[in-house]
Amino acid sequence: MTLSLRQLRFFVTAAEAGTIAGAAAREHISQSTIALAVSELERTLGVQLFLRRQAKGLTITQAGLSVLADARPLLAHADELVSSARNLGGELSGNLTVGCYTTLAPFLMPGVLEGFATEHPTVRLSFTEGTQVELQEKLLDGSCEMALLYDLDLQPGIRQETLYITRPHALLPRAHPLTGQAPVSLHDLADEPMVMLDSPPSRHYFTELLASHGIRPVIRHTTSSFETVRSLVARGLGYSLLIQRPASGISHEGAPLAECEIREEVPDMPVLLAWPAHASLTRRAKAFADFCRRALAAGPVGPAARDRT
Repeated sequence: MTLSLRQLRFFVTAAEAGTIAGAAAREHISQSTIALAVSELERTLGVQLFLRRQAKGLTITQAGLSVLADARPLLAHADELVSSARNLGGELSGNLTVGCYTTLAPFLMPGVLEGFATEHPTVRLSFTEGTQVELQEKLLDGSCEMALLYDLDLQPGIRQETLYITRPHALLPRAHPLTGQAPVSLHDLADEPMVMLDSPPSRHYFTELLASHGIRPVIRHTTSSFETVRSLVARGLGYSLLIQRPASGISHEGAPLAECEIREEVPDMPVLLAWPAHASLTRRAKAFADFCRRALAAGPVGPAARDRT
């Protein structure tokens, strides 16, 4: 018995749906067709891909996870082959899924989606947000072809390329006495309450940054929301350390904020384009990488900056 792309596709759909019924609904075919394709694939490969439980649906096995990680890029290349054959000499087409770190997404993805669609209108670009760990797992299991990440806690098996460099800054309410003394010393903030961005690995990064200067922060509030950090700081409930800088200097409530440079030496934070080292990139992914190199060389470019050029 030979392996088929149809079997692989139905297996991937079943793994993502978690049930035979869910996979059948996604593929618009009968449940028996999905079940048969998965069973045939298991016999062909000689491994069990799922544990089947009557009330709990499908639980993917370790062997299934390994096959899933290989099947996704294989299917992506098969789709690209079909698209290329149909559009010889024409534009790129097909689906491309990329990932973006949660706090980077508001700054990068709107412009990336708009700009890439202008250059490659027949490629259906979609994105998913997540933490550094979540997105690297998606790269390694084939859920995403590429991701935009910080240069933090990268796993083995991930290749990366620096797109641009950022630097941490201190965020204060605009009426704070230290805003008139910029750049601000971290030691002048050491005894003040801190609002910590608690989106992994941000907390560890900023805690280590302060520790390198002998400072143990007085953390008063923690939140995984970038905008909640800004709103709490604007209310005078503490200072924060952040990397990204919104175009607006006010919180969601309309309260003014001050972004202050830090007097001490602090490490730069590269923003990366990442992809799985074991994968052969599709032409769509290569086009996305080329676009990001050009569009993000100077960092995020919003509508206001674009209109000035």
